[in-house]
Amino acid sequence: MDRFTQIESFVAVASRGSLTAVGHAQGMAPAAIGRHIDALEARLGVKLLLRTTRRITLTPEGSLFLEDCQRLLGEIAASEARVSQGSAKASGHLRLTAPAGFGRRHVAPLVPRFLAQHPDLEISLNLSDRIVDIVNEGVDCAVRVGDLPDSNLVSVRLADNRRLCVAAPAYLERAGVPRDPNELARHECLTLSSDASQTRGWAFSIGGVVTHVRPSGRLNCSDGQVLHDWCVAGLGLAWRSTWEVEQEVASGQLRSVLDEFIAPPNGIYAVFAHAKLLPLRVRLWIDFLKHTYAEATYWDSRAQTRALTALET
Repeated sequence: MDRFTQIESFVAVASRGSLTAVGHAQGMAPAAIGRHIDALEARLGVKLLLRTTRRITLTPEGSLFLEDCQRLLGEIAASEARVSQGSAKASGHLRLTAPAGFGRRHVAPLVPRFLAQHPDLEISLNLSDRIVDIVNEGVDCAVRVGDLPDSNLVSVRLADNRRLCVAAPAYLERAGVPRDPNELARHECLTLSSDASQTRGWAFSIGGVVTHVRPSGRLNCSDGQVLHDWCVAGLGLAWRSTWEVEQEVASGQLRSVLDEFIAPPNGIYAVFAHAKLLPLRVRLWIDFLKHTYAEATYWDSRAQTRALTALET
């Protein structure tokens, strides 16, 4: 029994939560799938899944291993797409989703380029700060920014994402400059509402440990662009990604604070339901994003401004 088969079986069972469902999908007896898991656990010397007659749950070690396995399968899928581009054409309907603000700047401008490379495709892009249920809503691939919630979805890291705590100079003159994340409690903080993201709060590195602070204020909104505009207008502090505020920081419209407490970057991810038998159009799209975001000049704000201007004209 090869290692790859064991890993595929583990990811499938962890995703579906059932040996029977995986066996039915793969045309195998559930007992055979169970033997794959047993062999994997024996080889690793650790328990990955807790199995009872009613349910299957991941152990802490299993959760960590699942994330690595999903990333591995996603990278293999992308590699296969690269070598198969010359022998197969991407076709069909590619359904995509991304956060509204990030999507406007860093997904929507890329869609025409990708479509030009694959003219047999039809592409639908849904921009929303709501966490779209890609399985039940029929979405092929989601771009998500920041910490990913625990789920059975597969993710591929596309790039790093760093966040800053920012405010307009007028607000800081009026309310003072916070010197420590604990001082955020006495400030007006502009936060995303509960139906959006950032459910864990704002992340800071305090004493070398990433700590999440849940600030409050009189204003919150589910739309990140609105929070950005409120922040520029001097209505409070906001915790925003560098790709969103770097131009305003460079021009002096916004100032970053608490810079000595900036947390390590989280990620920008492509998220999809299953790595096995991933349609070629999805594989190519993920590979396209990964290579585009990896370009040395891509995140240069001046280059992005030129690209957006060209798109608008």
